[in-house]
Amino acid sequence: MLGTRLLDALAGPHGVDGYLEQIRPTWVRRECRARIVAVEYGTPDSATLTLRPNGSWQGFRAGQFVRVDVEVDGVRRSRCYSPASAAVGHGDLELTVKSHPGGLVSNFLVERACPGMFVELSEADGDFYLPDERPGRILLISGGSGITPVMSMLRTLCAEGHAGPVTFLHYAPDPGRAIYREALERLAADHPNVRLVRSYTREPGAGELDGHFDRDRLAAAEPRFADAETFACGPPKLLDAVRAAWEGMEKRLHVESFVPPSFAPASESEGTVHFAASGIQAQNDGAPLLEQAESAGLEPEHGCRMGICRSCSCRKREGRVKNLQSGEVSSGEEEDIQLCISAPVGDVVLEL
Repeated sequence: MLGTRLLDALAGPHGVDGYLEQIRPTWVRRECRARIVAVEYGTPDSATLTLRPNGSWQGFRAGQFVRVDVEVDGVRRSRCYSPASAAVGHGDLELTVKSHPGGLVSNFLVERACPGMFVELSEADGDFYLPDERPGRILLISGGSGITPVMSMLRTLCAEGHAGPVTFLHYAPDPGRAIYREALERLAADHPNVRLVRSYTREPGAGELDGHFDRDRLAAAEPRFADAETFACGPPKLLDAVRAAWEGMEKRLHVESFVPPSFAPASESEGTVHFAASGIQAQNDGAPLLEQAESAGLEPEHGCRMGICRSCSCRKREGRVKNLQSGEVSSGEEEDIQLCISAPVGDVVLEL
């Protein structure tokens, strides 16, 4: 550590990393960076990126997410993605990105990512992951691009030689838009303990099941679902149906949403929001503070927009805020808050 500080001092104001970055961006020692080494297009609206992280990368647990930072039109942007690769060792990282309207970072990566491009990575985070002691029976449920974290779980289990029964239940509009369709089929063919069940909601007869998720279809896919440790990721309607099916058995259910929730404006919409560092003051409209800051012309750092990644954390100097997930109202004391899930209660002053 002393030698590192001495080298940085001798290297000048930018430290050793400032010079290493000019030679090869992944040589920097203190930041997680990765080079895109391959790009594949499994569906018309998605891209699968293979990333090679530098030595600062600490790895991940199957199911966790990472924040990816890229420069879009001269502005640094962030977005959270769940790796789909097996969480074994510290090799290459696979991310599958789906384009969608308004998806600034996702659309940029789908349309413009290419081998040789560099991105910045956060360390892995999130509490949606396989436990260290693998359950005896596992059920994985996904919808659309929510397949990525549970795909990582399945690949990890297969790579470890897990012998317990694993059922993978996936929902997609049709086979042509089913991400990882061929990879899933190969895994199921190579591992007799893996049962693959798919429902293509807009193409009846194309999968092992038809129609949207309900308890009857769940029982058809995995008759012993009540005994299985279950991990589900997908759009809100799918997860709502899954939660309803596990009522009374919540301890065995673990869910992760990949779509930011739509928060209703807080009922308390009085007062003003003062962005102290920017000198901007705006009337409180009850929306999350991240949206109010963006409406005021600011560009605060953010990632998931759902209170998971904490990249939008900001110091609140004065006032009270309401957590839009829990409904709790904070004290008026100075504290760090998450802009994406906090709405002002009266006058609020932020360090932004």
